[in-house]
Amino acid sequence: MAKGKMKMLHLIRIFSQETDDEHALTLQEIIAKLAAVNITADRKTLYNDFEDLRQFGFDIIAQQRDRTTYYHLGERDFELPELKLLVDSVQAAKFITTRKSRELIRKLEHYTSVYQAAQLHRQVYIAGRVKAMNESIYYNIDRLHSAINAGSQIRFQYGQWNLNKEMELRRGGDWYQVSPWALTWDDEKYYLVAYDANANMIKHYRVDKMLRIKALDEPRQGQKAFEAFDMALYSKSVFGMFTGEETIVTLEAENHMVGVIIDRFGKDISLAPVSDTHFQATVNVIASPQFIGWIVALGKSIRIVAPDALVERMREEIHRLSEQYK
Repeated sequence: MAKGKMKMLHLIRIFSQETDDEHALTLQEIIAKLAAVNITADRKTLYNDFEDLRQFGFDIIAQQRDRTTYYHLGERDFELPELKLLVDSVQAAKFITTRKSRELIRKLEHYTSVYQAAQLHRQVYIAGRVKAMNESIYYNIDRLHSAINAGSQIRFQYGQWNLNKEMELRRGGDWYQVSPWALTWDDEKYYLVAYDANANMIKHYRVDKMLRIKALDEPRQGQKAFEAFDMALYSKSVFGMFTGEETIVTLEAENHMVGVIIDRFGKDISLAPVSDTHFQATVNVIASPQFIGWIVALGKSIRIVAPDALVERMREEIHRLSEQYK
């Protein structure tokens, strides 16, 4: 490669890795760094090089301090707070294994200087938390996105953990065949939302439990079912991604619980005061054991008042817990 091209590449590396808003280099320091890789440069040609880099989109900033000019790279593709947010997300995500988390963070470090990259290690402490044991999930997500974009069906095997901490196959290892439509994130887990033609309904599957995913040459089915499917409402009504029949439920709660209700179900719900201290909310939910557990966990500040069948289920659950913990 020509010396001139090599010089520009090394300048990009120097500015990207060794400068930021708090760390700048003088012209003489830049010349010395280029000399260390056997590239000669002088002040006049560097001024032209800096201008060429600016024309190409690099934010090369010159600042005067005590008769000396310092140069650094200003605006980048990612600001440091944005990179910290991405690192937090990668480390907090249970579906990404510890090894893959470290790999992704190392790649994110390339988007900032070596000085700021050190700050991205600020909460490696999360590495000890529970992380996904299925290393292939990272690639499963890519395969699923590809199948969704291609509009093709997929087949896979579905697993579950046994007492020996081993993944065993459900249905005796039989293959599942569905039409993938979307990926969703709930309770720190990835789920595939797909149409099951045999059951004629939308279902969801934990991506970290999907094994040997393969795209098929068969076109995707269930377009009408998915067009009538509201992902936002589905996410609000499902607790812990447990399926069941959707039910209109009336909750009565103390006024200070209104934030909890809105955080969970959004603002598009019916709220009505029933006294100076209490209100009622009407919501659509999948009345799963997880929903009942959520109500129990909120304590005396909230209760189910309708429908009667769900109130009775709550009484039975309270009785069961009372017997279990006698």
